[in-house]
Amino acid sequence: GKATQTYSVPVTASWELDIFGRMRNAKRQAKALLEQSHDYRQAVRTQLVSSIANVYYTLLMLDEQLAISERTQQSWKETVDATRALMAAGLANEAAVSQMEATYYSISTSILDLKEQINQTENSLSLLLAESPRSIVRGKLEGQSLPEHLAVGIPVQMLANRPDVRNAEHSLESAFYATNQARSAFYPSIVLSGSAGWTNSAGSMIVNPGKFLATAVGSLTQPLFNRGANIAQLKIAKAQQEEAKLSFQQALLNAGSEVNDALVKYQTARDKAGLYEKQIASLEKAYESTSLTMQYGNTTYLEVLTARQSLLNAQLTQVANRFTEIQGVINLYQALGGGRE
Repeated sequence: GKATQTYSVPVTASWELDIFGRMRNAKRQAKALLEQSHDYRQAVRTQLVSSIANVYYTLLMLDEQLAISERTQQSWKETVDATRALMAAGLANEAAVSQMEATYYSISTSILDLKEQINQTENSLSLLLAESPRSIVRGKLEGQSLPEHLAVGIPVQMLANRPDVRNAEHSLESAFYATNQARSAFYPSIVLSGSAGWTNSAGSMIVNPGKFLATAVGSLTQPLFNRGANIAQLKIAKAQQEEAKLSFQQALLNAGSEVNDALVKYQTARDKAGLYEKQIASLEKAYESTSLTMQYGNTTYLEVLTARQSLLNAQLTQVANRFTEIQGVINLYQALGGGRE
């Protein structure tokens, strides 16, 4: 069958779209422009690192799928030869041999497809590295290790690395206090842990994170205005505070949602990994059993065909799932702002 290919560019975080799309419409103050230049550089760096990582691990996935397909091709050729011998002994018919050969040619075709995909992926990676197309020296997918602590959770303070959250925080600071003490209230002690969603430090799930965040900054309600300010100025100050609070809250919720998506993608792939291992072990037994019994005429070649095809597809899917797990980490890097010095 055809190779299972999972190749997609990393998810673009919303903060990257904001930086690339609306940067030139911002205020032309010197400080704002300087901050924008830092954010823009961060967006470029984050996108480049993510793209390189994504293409590199795609290459490792395709390598592993090719190795599996080539091993299957070799073993299937032996099955074709064995079936032909059974036909000569009167224990199999021409249909069995033809079906076996057709499957062998299908696997051989998928191998050529994988080789072409590998070449294209190497070219893509060379382009990202600003080099002429060449063979890329690389490791193996099975040798890649991922951090285990991702399943525990991401502190909400880490969202402050995102330019959109950072900008909303600056607006909130100017509308309330310009002190370091105020900042601690902006990021309450909550974590994002994928399928568990938003939880507080005690591990309890937060049903309404928006309300929770609003409560966390609720103490910052004193408007910034002179003692001689009139009623109109007081109303304006309070309106600015409310706007800043809502904008900051929305920025955190949006960032948290993207981080949560990445965590769930990573955790789901990890959960699937164990199931794929059990599935493949069962399919290997099924293939061995049907292959043996066919030699004694107790089963049909179609059962052997089905068992071998199911095993190959499961093995290819297992490799694709490993790539999905890694891609979850790449997406998390983006969702957290990435690109730090």
